[in-house]
Amino acid sequence: MIHLHDKTFEPFISSGEIDFAIANMAKQMDDDFFDDVPVFVGVLNGAFMVMGDLMKKYRGMCEVSFVKMASYEGTQTTNEVKQLIGLNQDLTGRTVVIVEDIVDTGNTVEELKAIFKEKNVKHLKIATLFFKPEAYKKDIKLDYVGIRIPNKFIVGYGLDYDGLGRNLPDVYQLAQ
Repeated sequence: MIHLHDKTFEPFISSGEIDFAIANMAKQMDDDFFDDVPVFVGVLNGAFMVMGDLMKKYRGMCEVSFVKMASYEGTQTTNEVKQLIGLNQDLTGRTVVIVEDIVDTGNTVEELKAIFKEKNVKHLKIATLFFKPEAYKKDIKLDYVGIRIPNKFIVGYGLDYDGLGRNLPDVYQLAQ
């Protein structure tokens, strides 16, 4: 058990299971991109550990970049604008792999897909280490999924609870 702020979390997914899932994703990508040089784009803050381990296991040539989503409220609360911070390179005609730590509702994936479509990429692929199918509300294909999990609140391996827990090598779920 671990305690973060006012909540208690119990072990859920071991670092060994995470390593196995990332190795499988990297192998699939090796096969898919054998004749291409993709640009892997990690979505901060959560995906920093996934990207580090994925890049150690991916055998092909590639480029690596990171972006951060920023939300700004407009004049109306329903007029929320998302903006990408950190993407400075021209991606026209390139294969881009968005790397997420977790996909639940799919709202961020939907925003990212719209943003990258405007960048005229040749192929856009989406990879996520954790996927919550019960919470997913979009009709966007996820190309690489490491581990499917129930709709539970988790921390560790890049995921946080109010800033804490990102550095944990294992994943923990909220204790009952």
